[in-house]
Amino acid sequence: MIATIKNLLGFGPKADFEKLMNEGAVILDVRTKAEYAGGHVKGSLNIPLNNLQSNLSKLKKDKPVITCCASGMRSGSAKSILKSEGFKEVHNGGSWMNLRKFSK
Repeated sequence: MIATIKNLLGFGPKADFEKLMNEGAVILDVRTKAEYAGGHVKGSLNIPLNNLQSNLSKLKKDKPVITCCASGMRSGSAKSILKSEGFKEVHNGGSWMNLRKFSK
């Protein structure tokens, strides 16, 4: 029961972000264009959270997606949106700074 609640809240088992990225997962940065311009994960896709609903066609529902932002709050919201729209494998990567160490 507790594990189920943790998974629902996004506190479940940690995803292997390095493995996912090596296998071609899309890194979706949901910060503003200005924030993204100030630094980002190499190869990431920038779609600000407030524009995500209208840009879902830029993502494939059957490809793993790792969301990121500045702290993990907006990326958590983005994960919820994507899951509700039928995306199969979505992970909240938290801060983009945490993910950049895995980029090539």
